[in-house]
Amino acid sequence: MNKKTSLLNAAWQACKQWFAGCFLVSLAAILVTATWCAERTVQGSSEERKAAERNLVSGPIQPIRITAQLDAAKVALGNKLFHDPILSKDNTVSCATCHLLGKGGADQRGRSLGIRRAEGAINAPTVFNSSLNFKQFWDGRAESLEDQVDGPALSLSEMGSTWEEIVKKLIDSPSYRVDFEKLYRDGVKPANVKNSIAEFERSLLTPNARFDKFLLGDDNAINAQEKSGYRKFRSFGCASCHQGINVGGNMFETLGAMADYFKDRGGLTQADLGRFNVTHKEDDRYVFKVPSLRNVELTAPYFHDGSMTTLGEAVQAMAKYQLGRPLSKGDVTDIVAFLKTLTGEYQGRKL
Repeated sequence: MNKKTSLLNAAWQACKQWFAGCFLVSLAAILVTATWCAERTVQGSSEERKAAERNLVSGPIQPIRITAQLDAAKVALGNKLFHDPILSKDNTVSCATCHLLGKGGADQRGRSLGIRRAEGAINAPTVFNSSLNFKQFWDGRAESLEDQVDGPALSLSEMGSTWEEIVKKLIDSPSYRVDFEKLYRDGVKPANVKNSIAEFERSLLTPNARFDKFLLGDDNAINAQEKSGYRKFRSFGCASCHQGINVGGNMFETLGAMADYFKDRGGLTQADLGRFNVTHKEDDRYVFKVPSLRNVELTAPYFHDGSMTTLGEAVQAMAKYQLGRPLSKGDVTDIVAFLKTLTGEYQGRKL
């Protein structure tokens, strides 16, 4: 091999080594860049997920925090009265007849039954978390829990009693007479009866729902489907009425804002007029207090008329009559899954 050929071979080997080195450097650079991009993508996705979680937590619903300082003796007396049919005319119906604490604070009937099995005009709402409502009854006619007691006690289709009869029966009971004299300076009086029952009802809070735990920082308290349901609950507009601590109960709304609910249902009743029965203002016709959605999976049937038997039906009806939009089966399933996370605890046990 001559000298020229040797030089050419050496140059060729050097070129190959140079190209190989460039290739390896380029490959390394590509791998480093790809790794950096992947890490940034993962980091970005993680940050986006965290931001989305923070957005959910900072939404329109607040968790229940028990802060009320209640008189334990008055709560106990109210509990006793709440479950005692002595308040009714014929001693057959108590507050708990229509508000069963073991059934979500309602009675799972479209319309409740009073004395002599008289049927009421409207669906009994849950008594749980009623102290968080801004007014009481579907039509908001009672400003306080104390005022609310008059409704069932004096209604002919519920307890059918009078305060004169109630006071006399309580005074004639040695146990009740002693209890009232211990707690109230003037003993058995209508105002004191109402106060003790209201004090008990203020104790009926249901904190520690899984959604409350999520709002308080436990990201794993609800699953992906339930989070999706809550996002849809907000984005579709449900949360414009169902918000706050009680997920409702803090405003009035017309039933049938986007479509004629009563025309479709038929059979209009006096109770269907809603707040109009209280104010006699035309703008209040078919207006009702927005119900709380806490523990809603336990309180079927739904609406003031008890016309919806399942949560899915209620969600679809609300979408049609209040939002003016159809929902897919998947949307309904996700929203119902979210609503079930609102079931709380009473006295440390899940309802």
